[in-house]
Amino acid sequence: MPCCRNPLRLLLVIVLAGSLCLSRPAWAGTIEPISARLSGGEEAYVLSAEFNLDLGSHFEDALSRGVPLYFVLELEITRNRWYWSNEHIAGRSLNYRLAYIPLTRQYRLSSGSTLHQNFPSLTEALRVMSRVGALPVAERGALKIGDTYQVALRLGLDQQQLPKPLQVDALANRDWQLQAKVLRWQFTPTAEREAK
Repeated sequence: MPCCRNPLRLLLVIVLAGSLCLSRPAWAGTIEPISARLSGGEEAYVLSAEFNLDLGSHFEDALSRGVPLYFVLELEITRNRWYWSNEHIAGRSLNYRLAYIPLTRQYRLSSGSTLHQNFPSLTEALRVMSRVGALPVAERGALKIGDTYQVALRLGLDQQQLPKPLQVDALANRDWQLQAKVLRWQFTPTAEREAK
């Protein structure tokens, strides 16, 4: 091979091949939390959060071919204990279903079992799904004022809801691996209505 005759050229080929193997494919999607906040309401602590959603071309193509995508928003509040595992205080999950309707050429976003909205573009549907506002997560009496709690928040693809043939493919195919990061922070309730 002509590249093997020159050691410098061989080294360059090896470095380029290695960097291609380590780089993330352009079509792989990510979900990153941008911000999140718990605040005290009248009867419950509520979550406000924002995510950066990038589905990538593989998921967008699946949507355009009629495959609905299911997402789940999960929040868990725990309290550290030195003598045992962390104590689970509260948790909340919210399911989303995103589908393309070819007849109307619209994207339909369903959250929970009650809210269904149609959007003319995928960008608008993702923009709405990326923002969570005033979602009740724990009753006011569940958290003690002055105690510090650990909060974990994640929005990710629910692969168990994919059609069965795609579930098998999702186990081995990197194209179906949507990277979803977990946001963790500490929360200390105060006597005031608003708390960060």
